[in-house]
Amino acid sequence: MTYLEEVKSTLTKLKPELMSKYGVDTFGLFGSIVRDDFTDQSDIDIVVTFSKPIDLDFFDLADELEEKLNRKVDLVSRNGIKPRYFEVIEPEILYG
Repeated sequence: MTYLEEVKSTLTKLKPELMSKYGVDTFGLFGSIVRDDFTDQSDIDIVVTFSKPIDLDFFDLADELEEKLNRKVDLVSRNGIKPRYFEVIEPEILYG
């Protein structure tokens, strides 16, 4: 199993808990982990949508993901990405 597959599997297993606790609707991986230029120093880029408003819990979610994945996570909200930037990452997003 590749590291990408391991991360996807972990996120899939966590999704019910994340939905209940934070209102996570969807999540997707992008960046170096998807492009296959991931290194030991790379973080995991995750874009997420929510089914309810989220406030400072966003940071708790990021911390929890870092703990569960044992790696730095760069978490971004889909609603927080400017359209011109989303257009750049959208083709490579792997939704889980």
